Amino acid sequence: MSDGLLDPRRTIVFAGDSVTDCGRREDPAGLGDGYVKILYDVLGADRPRIVNVGISGNRAVDLAARWDVDVLKHEPDLVSVLIGINDTWRRYDKDDPTSTEAFEASYRELLEPVAAKLVLVEPFLLPVKAEQRAWREDLDPKIEVVRRLATEYDALLVPADVEFNRQALTVGATTLAGDGVHPTAAGHRLLAELWRRTVS
Repeated sequence: MSDGLLDPRRTIVFAGDSVTDCGRREDPAGLGDGYVKILYDVLGADRPRIVNVGISGNRAVDLAARWDVDVLKHEPDLVSVLIGINDTWRRYDKDDPTSTEAFEASYRELLEPVAAKLVLVEPFLLPVKAEQRAWREDLDPKIEVVRRLATEYDALLVPADVEFNRQALTVGATTLAGDGVHPTAAGHRLLAELWRRTVS
């Protein structure tokens, strides 16, 4: 690749919630069965070292609490972050909101100590239930935070929310994410392709 970000001598760490986790803690290879595994397969034999540290249910504040151990200790050359949907979801299912300001503060805690190149993936939502439309009020400002931080930290931005919603108009939301949040196999393929296109 022209910028060498996917050079086989490099290490990429993927951090996030269930969308990244995808059962990686039960997988002997530690990759799970989502977009991280697809990227591992697609990048082939000359791939970088790929480490998945996603944990289901996590919010930005949870990532920040374990960042040194989960991410920095691997001495990554590239750090990919996909977080934010649980910061929104918990407001609606557990009455446990995360303000946009608190989300941004936690997200900055993630980015500040990283010397590596950063890839920020927009959290995304495909409203498949009527009540999920109201979630946009909470999620959209958090997506704006991610976009702004990507500019500020000279990170690559993967426009996942934009692209998932654009493609859902053609194929239907449930084709890409059955519950509007967790990608289907097709959704993970889309996410992997978006990531690869953005980074290479």
